[in-house]
Amino acid sequence: MLRLMFLRHAKSDWPDDIDDHERPLAERGRQASPLMARYMAKEGLLPDLVLVSTARRTMETWELVRPAFGYEIGWREEPRIYEAPARVIVDIVRSTSPAFKTLLVIGHNPGLHDAALKITGTGTESDLDRLGQKYPTAGLVVIDFKIRSWSELSEQSGQLERFVTPKTINAS
Repeated sequence: MLRLMFLRHAKSDWPDDIDDHERPLAERGRQASPLMARYMAKEGLLPDLVLVSTARRTMETWELVRPAFGYEIGWREEPRIYEAPARVIVDIVRSTSPAFKTLLVIGHNPGLHDAALKITGTGTESDLDRLGQKYPTAGLVVIDFKIRSWSELSEQSGQLERFVTPKTINAS
């Protein structure tokens, strides 16, 4: 079994005269990132490899998430994730070595949202409904696949194990 996790970057700021790629996290994003990280660590949602968009807000999200895991995780910048449509994100995942059983992708909407919807086939009705409606900043999607290699990934083949947002964590 392989596990794919999508983490949308945390809430970003919109400073004047800053290129979209260089937008930093907003204060709300700097608070949400460690919250999600603590949740992931507590729940054992620990990646073997992390692929991070090169945008400043995704890199800052990763820098705030990373310390909660308690060990050094292999990661790399993946420029193709920035502004990528779902098919590109899915192709990036498919090209990942099967040696990595749990993959975390930190990126952007609408690409992550569309990719999650494209590859998820089953899950709890409430999580599927919420994911179908909206994928907020710092949202975490966890999808499990009964495959041995990422190259076998196909549409609607995943089971949505959970969909968590800062709001749902704070409500519990």
